[in-house]
Amino acid sequence: MDYESYFLDAKSLLKSLIATPSFSKEEDKTAELIEQWFQKKEIPYTRENNNVWAVNKHYDPSKETLLLNSHHDTVKPNSGYTLDPFSPIEKDGKLYGLGSNDAGGCLVSLMAVFAEFYNTPNLAFNLIIAASAEEEISGKNGVASLRNTLPKFHFAMVGEPTSLNAAIAEKGLIVIDAYAPGTASHSAHQNDDNAILNAMTDIQTLSAYKFSKTSETLGDVKVTVAQIQAGKQHNVVPDVCHFVIDVRVNEKYSNQDVLDELQSLCKSRLEARSLRLNASGIDREHPLLQAALQCDIDCFGSPTLSDQALLPVPSIKIGPGDTTRSHTADEFIGIDELKQGIITYHNILTNLLKP
Repeated sequence: MDYESYFLDAKSLLKSLIATPSFSKEEDKTAELIEQWFQKKEIPYTRENNNVWAVNKHYDPSKETLLLNSHHDTVKPNSGYTLDPFSPIEKDGKLYGLGSNDAGGCLVSLMAVFAEFYNTPNLAFNLIIAASAEEEISGKNGVASLRNTLPKFHFAMVGEPTSLNAAIAEKGLIVIDAYAPGTASHSAHQNDDNAILNAMTDIQTLSAYKFSKTSETLGDVKVTVAQIQAGKQHNVVPDVCHFVIDVRVNEKYSNQDVLDELQSLCKSRLEARSLRLNASGIDREHPLLQAALQCDIDCFGSPTLSDQALLPVPSIKIGPGDTTRSHTADEFIGIDELKQGIITYHNILTNLLKP
């Protein structure tokens, strides 16, 4: 592989992506840039909404398929920026700009190695590359919308900034609205059915509860009460207290099982906003993980969400950049990180795809 050529091409595309605003649900212009890249490479592609994807030239439906996925949407820049978030500034070995680290560097690196393997015949597995939208909001028109559109895929490598370590499991997420009932009354009168106090009882129960199944890679299920709201004026006891529970789920449980177990503990009515962001993971003996381990890559369990949660197949999450830079002011990716990302992805796929 001509690493320098692929690197320069990837860096050029990344700079174009940085210079083009692509907030979640508003990624049409960066989707056009990705289309133009495929056209320049003479690689047939499909665009659905703001998702752009392609398959390798010698795709064989009798073989299993690896999905390569990363996203081209970004969050909005925060007020702490001292640099123009849409100006790709290269300085002191760093490339600055919104989306450079999360997850533009990963995306262009994956696209580079896909282009290298695109024309290769007799691969052990097929390849699909998907540049997806709406990852930052886990949107319905992102990678989730492609599950019934893409050719069948059997496992996935998701590009996110992990310092090129491999997340072999990722916690799921449930956001739960809880409604503690009570009896409305005047504050001056005795009331033994105060919704706020009822909520406090449930909150104390939830705070003390420990799920029995612990994950080797992801640890315990974590339950956090993050918001609470009740009452409109001081002299009226409310008939309901609303609080919000953030639950991070390990791979030992389905989201529905966790919701059912929490409901059994509470008098409050629990309503999950969504149950689709399940924990994900991969078996230690899976060929993809084995291919990564041959590159002396460290493995970890990730507490943060990505499109892994929306892919119903074994997967790893790996990419250049540092997760702690994501969503921060003056975001950047190191030039050497970008180079190493291409090399690492190439080495993993070389190990995996050789017949």
